[in-house]
Amino acid sequence: MASKSSAISNSRRAAAPRAAPADGSYAGDLGAREAWHILKTVPESRLLDLRSEAEWALVGAPDLASLKKEPLFLEWRRFPMMTPNPDFPAQAKDALKDSPKTAPLLCLCRSGQRSREAARALTEMGFARAYNVAEGFEGPADAEGHRGAIQGWKAAGLPWRQG
Repeated sequence: MASKSSAISNSRRAAAPRAAPADGSYAGDLGAREAWHILKTVPESRLLDLRSEAEWALVGAPDLASLKKEPLFLEWRRFPMMTPNPDFPAQAKDALKDSPKTAPLLCLCRSGQRSREAARALTEMGFARAYNVAEGFEGPADAEGHRGAIQGWKAAGLPWRQG
């Protein structure tokens, strides 16, 4: 069994951003499987599902029970108008009050756009390792316009549950 320090070291290699922004506005982009590896090997890591309440209820949500963790559900934008959630900074600060500022925060939305915005905001709030799960929960639409089959949490076969 690997030691905690080697698990963290290994997860840091897996967490190497694929596309870290040159401006340092957030830690970088990860794939869904890379995010799962970090959640599995770094005890203080957290998954922030930034989609709307409607998406959590109707589309499903990541299931971290096998890791003895729970996702944090924080709306970045509010349904139905998808307006920015003005309470996000306070809600995030409260939800993460017991998390070290250096803990990996894995930001997830439908397809990686909102989560990138949130990763930037969390970085501005002082969290050093806010990552964007760039593939999102459902990934891009396929040729028929359906999501969840090409990339993303669901397509990677990672645990999730419906409503």
